[in-house]
Amino acid sequence: MTLRYIAIDWGSTNLRAWLFHHGACQESRKSEMGITRLNGKSPEAVLTEVSAGWRDETTPVVMAGMVGSNAGWKVTPYLPCPARFSEFGSQITTVAEGVFIVPGLCVLRDNNHNVMRGEETQLLGARELKPAPLYIMPGTHCKWVQADSEQVNEFRTVMTGELHHLLLTHSLVGAGLPEQLPSTEAFHAGLTQGLETAAPLARLFEVRAAHVLGTMAREQVSEFLSGLLIGNEVASMVREWQPETRQPITIVAGSALAERYRQALNALGIRAQVLEGDIAFQAGIRSIAHAVAK
Repeated sequence: MTLRYIAIDWGSTNLRAWLFHHGACQESRKSEMGITRLNGKSPEAVLTEVSAGWRDETTPVVMAGMVGSNAGWKVTPYLPCPARFSEFGSQITTVAEGVFIVPGLCVLRDNNHNVMRGEETQLLGARELKPAPLYIMPGTHCKWVQADSEQVNEFRTVMTGELHHLLLTHSLVGAGLPEQLPSTEAFHAGLTQGLETAAPLARLFEVRAAHVLGTMAREQVSEFLSGLLIGNEVASMVREWQPETRQPITIVAGSALAERYRQALNALGIRAQVLEGDIAFQAGIRSIAHAVAK
């Protein structure tokens, strides 16, 4: 099929856009005009700017992410899980002529209330490129997603990335620290502790005490804390999901962050394969754009 379209991953703080033609990416653009950073501009105006020179009246725009939230262009529905992958393209919301937003996903159960926007499109691509029974999608709010070839069954969200940021910048743990430096050793030390502890909250102040007492380098607190939080996240979620070891888990993320999760899984004897988040998103939005064009 010959198809020209624009794909946009529009999050809270950033926007990424790709122009596709004949199934290949012709050009990409990035903007800091995320949904929370519009500076008084309307989403329509931002779209016009970011797609300048790309659009004509026949070029569809398919968007995913926080652009479909109550802070975005228009509130789009959440598909309840279990949600079939085939529904993602058939349940899109039209917000303007030729402009569409992909629905998010939700879980509404007594023991699990969850939502996602944007990751569902990455999942669609990941299912095609690196299928797995369990997907890990690290970031500010890490998603753990249980799926099969037909549908997303359930997912949970762990606020590891945001907690790391808050502890370093707005808590006593990070107060008065110098510029933080990379340290493989500090990350591994934190990872070991995180994988082993069942009480991470009790460990957090010890991070503060360790650098105050001089037993931890003050420039390595961020790395140790990263290992501690990721290790505890992975250990607790593995206990909950009990993934099979015969098939690898797919981590959808940039290489640096994915490697941290891969190391944590490897320590528990679990294999993982990595898929770059942008590649997963582009593959997912492509299938939705094709559905829109039919």
